[in-house]
Amino acid sequence: MAGAARRRDGHIAQERMLEEAMALIAEHGLAALTMSALAERLDTSGGHILYYFGSKDRLLLEALRWSENDLAGERRLLLGRRTTAERKLDQFLELYLPRGPRDPRWMLWIELWARTAANEDLRQAQEEMDRGWQQDLEALLARGVERARFAPMDIPVHASQLLALLDGLSTRVVLGQPDGDRGRALASARSAAALLIPRPAG
Repeated sequence: MAGAARRRDGHIAQERMLEEAMALIAEHGLAALTMSALAERLDTSGGHILYYFGSKDRLLLEALRWSENDLAGERRLLLGRRTTAERKLDQFLELYLPRGPRDPRWMLWIELWARTAANEDLRQAQEEMDRGWQQDLEALLARGVERARFAPMDIPVHASQLLALLDGLSTRVVLGQPDGDRGRALASARSAAALLIPRPAG
C-alpha cells in the first residue's frame, strides 16, 4: 500500500504491518495472509516482512498479540466502569465473542490452536493470552461477590468453565455454522452465565 506509515529510515512500522495483516484476513481470509501478499499490500519486499517476523507462525502470533493487546485495554476500561457487576459481566461476554463469521482475531486463534501442539513458543504465548482473560474475569467475579451481586463461589473454576463455553460458541460463530450467528451465541452465553455464576439467595 503506497500510503503505508514509514519510519524516518524508510522502514514500515511494525504496527502498520500487523494492522494490514488483520485487514488482509478480514477481507480475503486467513489463507490470503502470506509474506508476499502482505508485502505487496504494503508496497515493500517479502524480505522486509521476513526481517521483522522470521516466519509465518511468528507473523500470525504477533498479529494476534497486537489484536489481543487492544482488547486487554478494553477489558481494563470495562473493569473500571462504575456500573453493576452483572452489567460488566454482560459486556465481558460481548467483548469476548467474535463480531461475526471470519472475524480475523478468531480466525487467528483457531489457526494458533492448530499449531500449538508442535510449537512450544506458540503454546506458551497462547497460555499467556488466555491467562489475561481468565484473570480479568476472576477480578470481575470477585468484585461482584464482594459487593453481594454474586454469591460466593470457587471463582477460578467458574471463570474457567464460562471461558471454555465461550470458546465453543465463538468457534461456531467464526466458522459461520448455520446456528452459530452472533446473536444466538450471545443469548446462549448469557443463559450459561446465569447458570454458572450464582446469585445471592432472595
